[in-house]
Amino acid sequence: MPPAPETVEVEFIAPRHLAGGGDPAWITIPLHRACGWSHGDDPLMPRVLLSSPGQKALLRLEPEPEPDGQWWTLHHAAEPDRPSWYASFGARTPVELIAAATDALTDPAPPTGASSDPYEPLQQVGWSPASADNALVSPDGTAYLQRLGSVEEPGAWFVTATLGPDRPVWQARFGAHTPARLVAAFTAALADPKPVLRMDSGRSLPTHDPSIVTRRTTDVLAVYAAGAREERVQSLAAQHAISPASPNPSGQPPAKNSRSR
Repeated sequence: MPPAPETVEVEFIAPRHLAGGGDPAWITIPLHRACGWSHGDDPLMPRVLLSSPGQKALLRLEPEPEPDGQWWTLHHAAEPDRPSWYASFGARTPVELIAAATDALTDPAPPTGASSDPYEPLQQVGWSPASADNALVSPDGTAYLQRLGSVEEPGAWFVTATLGPDRPVWQARFGAHTPARLVAAFTAALADPKPVLRMDSGRSLPTHDPSIVTRRTTDVLAVYAAGAREERVQSLAAQHAISPASPNPSGQPPAKNSRSR
């Protein structure tokens, strides 16, 4: 009789902005394997540096002594039609949200006609105007979006997850010149009601309050849980492979197919 397939315990958590950071490899491995970003090799430093094929963008993941600091930083060099810009993300920013922004940045064929208004995805799920100008707050009051500046001189975007005035969870910051479609991709992922999968929520959740966070625990096949990231890599690699303007940057065929959740 063959042995029973190995299973692992996972949790599906909502709202996703309070699910904890998750696995950084959800971002870094697809950028490298599917999008052709190169990485430095410094095993003595607890950090990751990834640069885009054209050396225009640099993503840095550098854990700080402060556990709630901005561990992720994305810098982009100036282009003919846009000054240099940056985005940064706190340590507990869910990787699914950061990945939405990096996917938009690396998309070889951005969709035409899609809205690039960062407010729109949030308004569609019931976010309402906050007391500050140019700001929205989530229905449960645990997330907040604001753009500084004015219509004439727009400034940086700030997205903050919080459990109260003195309990910030994470903050995402987008410089004034960050392409709006990247900010909109981030807010669309933030607005997505689907729960996210976590395997270490006991350590990473900012709160276990059942009135704020919903957790559904289940056992799944280990190969099924591990396959989600591989399927993501394959999907992104396929997008780059079929784009005439952007062949597969890695120069390698996509990995063998595997299951995902």
